[in-house]
Amino acid sequence: MNTQLAGTGALLRLALRRDRVMAPVWILVVAMLVLSLPGSLESVYGTAAERERLLATMTANGSLRALYGPVFGDSIGALTAWRGGVFAGLLAGVMSLVIVVRHTREEEESGRQELLSAAMVGRRAPLTAALLAALTANAAAALLVTAGLAGRGAAGALALGLGIGATGMLFASLAAIAAQLTESARLAKGLTGAFIGAAFVLRAAGDAGAPDGGSALTWISPLGWLEHVRAFAAERWWVLALFAAASAAQLVAAYALAARRDVGMSFLPARPGPARGRLGSAGALAWRLQRGALLGWSLGFLAAGVVFGGMTDGATELVGDNARTREIIERMGGQAGQAGQAGQGVLADAFLATMAGMLAMVAALYIVSAVLRLSAEESGQRAEPLLANAVGRLRWAGGHLAVAFGGSALILLLAGLGLGIGHGEDIGGAVAATLGQLPAVWVIGALAALLHGAAPRFAVAAWAVAGAALALGWVGPALNLPQAVLDLSPFAHLPKLPGGQDPSWAPFVALTALAAALLAAALTALRRRDLAA
Repeated sequence: MNTQLAGTGALLRLALRRDRVMAPVWILVVAMLVLSLPGSLESVYGTAAERERLLATMTANGSLRALYGPVFGDSIGALTAWRGGVFAGLLAGVMSLVIVVRHTREEEESGRQELLSAAMVGRRAPLTAALLAALTANAAAALLVTAGLAGRGAAGALALGLGIGATGMLFASLAAIAAQLTESARLAKGLTGAFIGAAFVLRAAGDAGAPDGGSALTWISPLGWLEHVRAFAAERWWVLALFAAASAAQLVAAYALAARRDVGMSFLPARPGPARGRLGSAGALAWRLQRGALLGWSLGFLAAGVVFGGMTDGATELVGDNARTREIIERMGGQAGQAGQAGQGVLADAFLATMAGMLAMVAALYIVSAVLRLSAEESGQRAEPLLANAVGRLRWAGGHLAVAFGGSALILLLAGLGLGIGHGEDIGGAVAATLGQLPAVWVIGALAALLHGAAPRFAVAAWAVAGAALALGWVGPALNLPQAVLDLSPFAHLPKLPGGQDPSWAPFVALTALAAALLAAALTALRRRDLAA
């Protein structure tokens, strides 16, 4: 065996064991995002005439193409690839970057990699094991998608499954490069995440201007390549070669960079400096550590709000007189039963309320990541030296929690502004719609804080809580799940704005009080336990 790869098998088994909860959750989310679609699409576009009208509408509607991409066929399989392919590829990319960075840069940052490297472990083994763990996860997701859609057409199912898996591996190899360039896992994730966001923006801009997806901007983006695999619509197998070539080139670069640096070092080191002035307090340090991520989320939410607001008129046109689609949007927007009263006006309000709710559920992912920065600081042994000085645990935790909870309010405020600007009407109502979902976001953030304070080893389960809320809000209404199941999400208890029923203050007060109680319990538990080793 090549001594450079010695120990790869053992490290891979260790990585898979550490990911035994996280990876299956990610795999199921990626797969179910696609597999939940055929049934609902068949109920919405059950006839050939309805599917033909959808194709005609999408061809003429640039704003909807920017979100979902062009439609290349009128079968249920082709509509499934259109509706879920890009988003599944995006999630596969996020899953891959989390896995690769976790088993490379995070291991070095915590000091564990240095201990492992002192044993019989080859220089390239850690990176290889991380990439194989990502390959395993992407292969599992691809297999589930292929098996679940095989009844719609074996070739199309295989093409879509391979496309999603290949997209994930392309971003895994990109994360491997970022892990060599940066000094911290946070920066490596942020850099790779920025490239994933740029890929989505390029694809969206290209698809908005070209009904057939033939824009050069679309072809620059790997998510655009995923579209052009054209699953269930005269598959283009040669597009998969683009993924293979790009991934191979990035892997060569990653291994070359890994061979030219020491463990724990990087090519883009962080700037050193004394902690004085604006860095002289625990809160200021928390702000310094989290401001970059908050800036990225803020810009992304503002842009997403503008895009979704601009889609409102096109969405109502797409729905037309399709009763099933109207029912789903109205149910997600909390305005079911009013369609006959105000027609398109109610539908537009329901669509805006739906988008406000979806943005709020994504904001739950931000607040979880910001709160769990406490876990990263503690497990990385950076909290202990800080707390050994004249800094109490509550001040230390309070700084990060203030950024997390205040930051979630900021990004929802910007999302509301974007919705109002994009729609061109009632900016105040759009802002109220997004901020109205804030108590539910805070409840999920407080649950993450409680997990960190009481059971730090299981704090990662906060991601499952946020993911479950997102899944219930995204696919629950389309699958017509019972209200009792939907009520498991805190978002289900808040009035949907704009429009709908007159809002009552009771759910806002109740959820805010619940979040405060959970935070109090979290801080109490944090004060009483030992720091994680």
